[in-house]
Amino acid sequence: MAIEKITEEELVSRIKEEITSSLGYMGDTISKQRESAMDYYYGLPFGNEVEGRSQFVDTTVADTIEWIKPSLMRVFAAGEEMVRFNPVGPEDVPMAKQATDYVNYVFMRQNKGWEILYSWFTDALMQKNGIVKVWWEEEDFSMREEYRELNEIELEAIISDDDIEVIEHTENEVGGEIIHDLVVARSHSKGKVRVENVPPDEFLIARESKDIQESRFVCHRVKKTLSDLREMYGDVDPADLGGGDDLYAYSQERLARYKFDNSAEYWDGAEPTAEESMRTYWLHESYIKTDYDGDGIAELRKICTVGDYVFENEAIDSIPFVSITPITIPHKFYGLSVADLVMDLQLIKSTLMRGLMDNMYNQNFGRYAVLEGQANLDDLLTQRPGGIVRVKSPNAITPLATPALQPYSFQMLEYLDGVREARAGVSSMSQGMNENALTSHTTATAVTQVMTASQSRVELIARNFAETGVKQLMKVIYSLLQKYHDEETVVQLRGEWVPIRPFEWVTNLDCTVSVGLGNGNKDQQAMHLSQMMQFASQAMAGGLKIVNEKNLYNMGAALIKNMGFANIQDFLTDPDAVPDKPNPKQQLEQAELELRQKELNIKAADVQIKAQKLQIDAQEAQVDAQLKVAELTLEREQHRAVAIGDT
Repeated sequence: MAIEKITEEELVSRIKEEITSSLGYMGDTISKQRESAMDYYYGLPFGNEVEGRSQFVDTTVADTIEWIKPSLMRVFAAGEEMVRFNPVGPEDVPMAKQATDYVNYVFMRQNKGWEILYSWFTDALMQKNGIVKVWWEEEDFSMREEYRELNEIELEAIISDDDIEVIEHTENEVGGEIIHDLVVARSHSKGKVRVENVPPDEFLIARESKDIQESRFVCHRVKKTLSDLREMYGDVDPADLGGGDDLYAYSQERLARYKFDNSAEYWDGAEPTAEESMRTYWLHESYIKTDYDGDGIAELRKICTVGDYVFENEAIDSIPFVSITPITIPHKFYGLSVADLVMDLQLIKSTLMRGLMDNMYNQNFGRYAVLEGQANLDDLLTQRPGGIVRVKSPNAITPLATPALQPYSFQMLEYLDGVREARAGVSSMSQGMNENALTSHTTATAVTQVMTASQSRVELIARNFAETGVKQLMKVIYSLLQKYHDEETVVQLRGEWVPIRPFEWVTNLDCTVSVGLGNGNKDQQAMHLSQMMQFASQAMAGGLKIVNEKNLYNMGAALIKNMGFANIQDFLTDPDAVPDKPNPKQQLEQAELELRQKELNIKAADVQIKAQKLQIDAQEAQVDAQLKVAELTLEREQHRAVAIGDT
């Protein structure tokens, strides 16, 4: 039975249905939770405030997130390598090392690696999942060039280049010869890996999805100007786009990002649209599994739409998004954020602090019982030092008793701090804020144990980020370079200029995340490395074979890297790069061999000289014999001539 191909109209209709039913669509539970998390992070009022009473708002959410971020950034961005690629075989060792250096270089140097990590982690800690988009982008460049006094051959050589576009061409006749003045534009394209953060409110995924790559529908909705659309897709008629999808411009989750400084009061509908090229539209970049070709098997396609207008519809290999979440929930795409763990604590602490502050206000400015008609209320309501209140009787004014501040209120606040520590791993000691944590009786071991216990939750978050998002991101970068980077490039890695040929790399090389978890901070690592070097030096001095020069070099290199210096070769010399010194015994044997060889050469030369002398003597004897024969012949001729004359 033949399967009918799906029409473009049916495909657009399905995309719209997927968008409205997806997770993260405006107004659903996920969207409202993320909006609340943003409000709590900013410390905005809860909406239950009473006029004339304390409106204090605690900032537990922001404090917790901002404490965790430095630890995460130190783990991932402090060193040179976030990931390390492993060789498949011994012949792949140099290639794997080069891939490790270049992939880290592409992310941290060619892209804004630090900013991407910072925003990525912030989104995850605050709004459940952080999303980044990674893809290969071809950029077109054009360079203006001018040529003067060209002959016909030179002109033909220039304009025959396919990358040349003639802008101006002038012919002149000089001395009977035609010369040409030329202005051209030389265009060329250059590709690179692009990595960008995706705001969580711009990312949609099918509701039952567990993983991005396995999802049947993923969408990135992004605002583009008409000028942007024309640069991406050529000539675009605004009449074909209609009004676009302007409803999302008023999403409460999106506007929550601007509430803190009241910039949420700007609306997309109020943006100036007098200039047509700057009119904005919402572009939906959808990745959907569909049987578009009618072969009965759904394939992954990328479809870009504005409203009902389709700009792009093509088959692709993978979805270009990578996600991280602090607390993974099995069998679900969205996990829990740190904000989800502590938002209720912020509300409780704010309520307690409001009560405490109201009590303090009442203590300082108490309430009074006044006999009606027995006191001047204007005098009573006027608060000034030394003020007089006119009364008609001594008992006209009676202070009302205000309950004293109870210690259990402060104990409750301390208890809530303990709850936060248990949930998020953030404590006063780990923040360096508890001056009573260290006493003369506190041992270093005890402090280390407390710090390790409080950091275990943060380390788990870091490991979760590393093994899921960061590792996957670097593997995608490697794959894009191996697939699209088809030219050799020279970059400076580890202080040396190295030619890079990603097109020669092995496909699907495995990688290991290189993060410093469980090893303490850099000071502790430096101390441990110093102790190891001291032990190694003593072992080598004692003649033990458990340590060699290469081991000692590796320890020194690790110590130098820990100190923040990148160019190790400026301080240490790799023993593998130095030629080995010959063994003295081997040197003696080599000298004796050379001496014997010289003696043999001398003897051979003597034999050759003697042979040459014998040859010369033989030649001389032969010449003498020939001369004697000639003389005898001459004498015979002379005798014969005399004899004939006598006759």
